[in-house]
Amino acid sequence: MKRPRHIDQLLSQWPYDPSSLSVRLVQGADGREVVQMRVDMGLLQLETTGRPDGSQPEGYDSYLDYLKARELEDGHFLLSEEQCNEVDREFMQMYHRRICWLRLEYYRRAVIDADHTLALMDISTRLAPDEEWTATHEEYRPFVWFQRTQAQALAELEENGAEAAVQAFNSGLESIRKIFIEHEIEEHFESDELVQRLAGLRESLRKEYQVGSTLLERLDAAVAEEKYELAAKLRDELARRDVM
Repeated sequence: MKRPRHIDQLLSQWPYDPSSLSVRLVQGADGREVVQMRVDMGLLQLETTGRPDGSQPEGYDSYLDYLKARELEDGHFLLSEEQCNEVDREFMQMYHRRICWLRLEYYRRAVIDADHTLALMDISTRLAPDEEWTATHEEYRPFVWFQRTQAQALAELEENGAEAAVQAFNSGLESIRKIFIEHEIEEHFESDELVQRLAGLRESLRKEYQVGSTLLERLDAAVAEEKYELAAKLRDELARRDVM
C-alpha cells in the first residue's frame, strides 16, 4: 500500500496561530532533538547544533567556517554571486533558529546563534563584492545586537541575578552605540526604536528587582567625576567578583 506523502495529519494536530510564534522542541525516533516552527502553510524543522539545515557546506560545519578557512588560505578575495547567496541562506537559517531559542527561553543558545550571525556579518563585509551588498546586510546588525542583548540579559537574570542582567543591557546598548558611531549617525542613537526598547526593558527590570546603580555604572561615574580613589576601590570589588 502506497503511503501518502502529505503532512495533513501533522499540521491538523498543530494548528497555526497567526498571533504568536509557535515553536517546539521534539525528539525523533532516532533520539535526535530538533526544533520545529509552525508557519502559515507548513512547518520548519531545524537542527539544534551546527547549521540549522543539518548540511555541511563545502565539507564544513557552517558556511562561516568555510569562509574563515578560505580567507586564511587565500587571503582577501571577493564573494561571488553564488557565495553571497550561500551567506544569505545561513543568515536566514540562523535568524529562524535564534527566534526559536528566544521563544523556547533557551537564552544561551540564542546568544550563540547571534554571535554566529555577527561573525558571518564581519567576514562577509570584509569579502563583500560591493558596498551596496554590504549596506543591505549591515543595516540588520543593530537588530541582531538587539536580540542578542535581550537573550544575554535574560540568561544573566536566570543565572546571576538582576544586577548582572542590567549590566548585560548596558553592554549591549554600548555595542549598538559603537555601530551608530562607526556609521556616523550617533545623533540618532537615543531616538532609535530598538535602543529605546532595550533601555525600557532595562529600566523595567531595574524597577521590578529594585536594582540601583550597578558596580560598573558606579565605576564609570567615579571615573567621569575624577574620583580616582573610589574608582580604584570599585575596580578591586569587580576583580573580587570575577574570581568568585
